[in-house]
Amino acid sequence: MKSSIEIKKIAKSVIDIETKVLSSLGKSLSQEFVKAVEVIAQSKGRLIVTGIGKSANISKKMVATFNSTGQPAIFLHASDAIHGDLGNIQNDDIVLCLSKSGNTLEIKDLISHVKKMGNTIISITSNSNSYLSQNSNIRIDCPIFKEACPYDLAPTSSTTAQLVLGDALAICLLESRGFTKDDFAKFHPGGMLGKKLTLKVSDLINDSVLPSVGSSSNIKEIIFEISKNRMGATAVIDNKTLIGIVTDGDLRRGIENVGDISNLTASIIMNPNPKFIDKEALVYDAFIIMKDLNITQLIVLEENKYCGIIHLHDIIKEGIAE
Repeated sequence: MKSSIEIKKIAKSVIDIETKVLSSLGKSLSQEFVKAVEVIAQSKGRLIVTGIGKSANISKKMVATFNSTGQPAIFLHASDAIHGDLGNIQNDDIVLCLSKSGNTLEIKDLISHVKKMGNTIISITSNSNSYLSQNSNIRIDCPIFKEACPYDLAPTSSTTAQLVLGDALAICLLESRGFTKDDFAKFHPGGMLGKKLTLKVSDLINDSVLPSVGSSSNIKEIIFEISKNRMGATAVIDNKTLIGIVTDGDLRRGIENVGDISNLTASIIMNPNPKFIDKEALVYDAFIIMKDLNITQLIVLEENKYCGIIHLHDIIKEGIAE
């Protein structure tokens, strides 16, 4: 068994090798990559992503990324394709094929049939002289000077590079199409990601819970209002206008700074510049504000009128806080 120091040294070597590979990958981007983005963006069909072995695994991840960013895509295993699944490829579809060598028998067989079908073929390969590269309409080079494996055999650097090129294609397509956060939300309605993109402040606040006191309210009234509503704060309202907020912290500081608390009023201890958020804003945006400002409550406004308070605890219960 390797020692702790040796294991860390091996891990660092792997990371260093793959980092260098990715650095060289960025420098090797050519007009062919740009052409691939343009052709896919203009296509009326789907993107069929295919490969074999570890490249097939990377292809599956690419498909997930493409679909989540608005590019219709399906995975087609190269081996399955030549055993009946070629029927998945429709006339307007573009075939994106991944292969380090570009010369495996399954890839050669698949590409020869796709060419006969007349579909556009985009290749991502580390061998520009391979059958795959030479028989593709668009050739994206994926140069790999070394796998991270000590024997330069196990697909490591090569699959990492393929993965990054797939991400680069997806994001370029996203940007080209003007894909927005709202569009992204449509494809991610479930889970924590869906909540971050769709859950609004209005979904969390209770319109009937409106903790508030007047500027002349005494310390007892303030404590009662904060405790009753369990929001850790109360708004200060005068003539139906929001003029400040009193939080638990403001209350403690106010009490600590005076000898006689009987004369303390909301106007003395309140923060006259409360942080606020619109009722229709995303809960995640409220969380980011709280996180950046290191606070736990935000006043909620609707058309500039006070309509509640959102507390960090409510956000945490939804699982949105990071």
